[in-house]
Amino acid sequence: MTTAPVLVSRKRTPSRSVPIESIGRVGELRLDYAERDGRTIVTRSHCTSPWHLLPPIYLDETGAAYTLLVNPSGGLVGGDHLSIDMRLDDGAHALISAPSANRVYRSQGEVSVQDIELTVGPGAILEWFPEHTIPFAGSRFRQRLHAALAPGATVLLWDAIASGRIARGERWAFATLENEIHITTASGSSLVERYELDPATNLGAVGLAEEWNYVASLYVVSDAVLSEVWTRLEARVASILDGRPGLVLGGVSTPAAPGLAVKLLTKKAPDLTQMLEALWAAVRQELWNLPPVNWRKY
Repeated sequence: MTTAPVLVSRKRTPSRSVPIESIGRVGELRLDYAERDGRTIVTRSHCTSPWHLLPPIYLDETGAAYTLLVNPSGGLVGGDHLSIDMRLDDGAHALISAPSANRVYRSQGEVSVQDIELTVGPGAILEWFPEHTIPFAGSRFRQRLHAALAPGATVLLWDAIASGRIARGERWAFATLENEIHITTASGSSLVERYELDPATNLGAVGLAEEWNYVASLYVVSDAVLSEVWTRLEARVASILDGRPGLVLGGVSTPAAPGLAVKLLTKKAPDLTQMLEALWAAVRQELWNLPPVNWRKY
């Protein structure tokens, strides 16, 4: 007698009660994916302003659902609280991105908040590659991203920020920036990145990153990948990071969870984009022998 695998999940809770006099918008986006006849489809969806829902498109023969997260308002203002709750059922495969950068505008005191909950079912694949965040001068931003993986699940998670509106001379001029990424596997092992930046204070200073304009992280986590594949991929990623001295500074390491952690700094946006594409292509080839994603954002 066999039993079906159990999905690692969290109970969905009702939306937070927000006082009428609260500043900003409370926007929710919920998406459930499932595999049907070799193609991943959206089985349940819900969104409130400013989120706008677009149906997924299919870029190749894998059946992966390519979904753009659209916020037509152009960014977050102080007091905004946006949330994303995304679930992938057994064997589903979703690619997530956005058509443009996530802008965070100046605030007189209220924090802009984005909460993201990702639940990846048994054998499912989530490739999370949003555009980078641009914190404007005087902005206050807090992001929390939690991902829970079932047995055999895989997540590729990209997170990047700019130092500000660089062309306007706004480098590291935001008021505060808090970021937390927490990935948990079915076995209980986890990977955590957490930082809080306040460039105006010594305690929250940017440090060595101050000379650079973009900071990015790439996490690849799965308990379904052989150790020799991780070893080969780590060497390949290290070679990519070493290929642009003076323009890119980065490193790759093995975290407590099964997978790889990549950190990198760049001075120009094109270099950030090129590194993203090179790293993503290497991961897809080593893990699944798949070609790079053919972007279609417009």
